[in-house]
Amino acid sequence: MPFKKYLSILIKIVIVFFSFYFIYRELILGEKTDSFLRRLAINLAILGFLLHLLTCLLYRFQYLDLSETNDFFDSYLDSLYTPFSIILAYEVYELIRAIPESFSNSIGKQFEVISLLVVRDIFKNLAEIDDSNVNVIDSDVAFIAVEALAFMILFATALYFRKMTNFSAGSNSKESAIERFINQKQNLACALAMVYVLVAIYSLTSWTLGFVNGDNDLSRTIFFFDFFTWLIVSDIIILLSSYKHITDFLQLARNTGFVLSTVIIRVGIGTPGYTGAALFILSALLATSVLRLSILDWENITPEEE
Repeated sequence: MPFKKYLSILIKIVIVFFSFYFIYRELILGEKTDSFLRRLAINLAILGFLLHLLTCLLYRFQYLDLSETNDFFDSYLDSLYTPFSIILAYEVYELIRAIPESFSNSIGKQFEVISLLVVRDIFKNLAEIDDSNVNVIDSDVAFIAVEALAFMILFATALYFRKMTNFSAGSNSKESAIERFINQKQNLACALAMVYVLVAIYSLTSWTLGFVNGDNDLSRTIFFFDFFTWLIVSDIIILLSSYKHITDFLQLARNTGFVLSTVIIRVGIGTPGYTGAALFILSALLATSVLRLSILDWENITPEEE
C-alpha cells in the first residue's frame, strides 16, 4: 500500500509539472504574449523617447544639473538611444521565438537584431561628434560611413533570409522524429527566454549602478555580448541535435556555417571601431553565401531539414 500511495503521489507531481510546463511554454512562445509585448514595447519606446528628449531639453537650458552624466543628455540625438534599446529588447524576444521555427529563420532574426544595434550605435556616434575639432569630425564621419555600410549589408542580409525562408516553407512534414526535434527546440527556446531575463536584469542593474556613479558607458557590449554568448551555446546544441535527424552533408555544412556567422557576430559586438564593423560585414557575407549555396539545389531540401 505505501508503494502504491507514493507512486500515485509521484504520478500527480509529474502531471502537475508537465501541465505547468506546457502553460509556461505557451506563455513564453504564444501569439498572445507576442502581441502584448509588441504593444508594450512600442508604448514604452514612445514614452522613453519623450522622457529622454525632455531631459535633454531641461539639461540644455540648465534646468537640470547632470554634470556627471552629461554624455547621455548633451545632444538631442541621445534621446534616440532609449527607444531603440527598448525595441531591441523586443526584437531579441522575437529572435527567441524564431528558434523553434527553423535554423535559417533564427539566423535571419539575428541579423535583424544586429542591424538595429548598428543603427543605435550610429545615432550615438552622431551625437558625440564634436564640431570644435575638424580633424575629429573627419575621423568620426569616416567611421559612421563604415557603420552605415555595415548596416545596409546587415539589413540586406536580413531581408534575404526572410525572403528565402518564406520561400522554403512550402510544406510541413509530420514525421515523428522531426516533431520531436521541433519540440526540443521549443524547450531550448523556453530555457533561453529565462536566460534572457536573467542577463537583462544583470545588465540593467550593472549599467544603472555605473550610471549613478558617473560611468556613462553606452557600449553595445551591454547585454548583447553576454546574450550572444548564450545564443551561441543554444545554436551549437541545435546543431548537434540536428545530427540525429539530418544526414545530408549540405544541411550539416549549412547549419555549421550559420553557427560560425553567429560566433563572428559575437566577436564583432565586443570589438570596437572599424574592426567590429568589418566583422559584422564578414558575418553577413558568410551567412548569405552559405544560404545561397544551400538553395542552389532547392528541390532536394525538405522543410524538416530546416
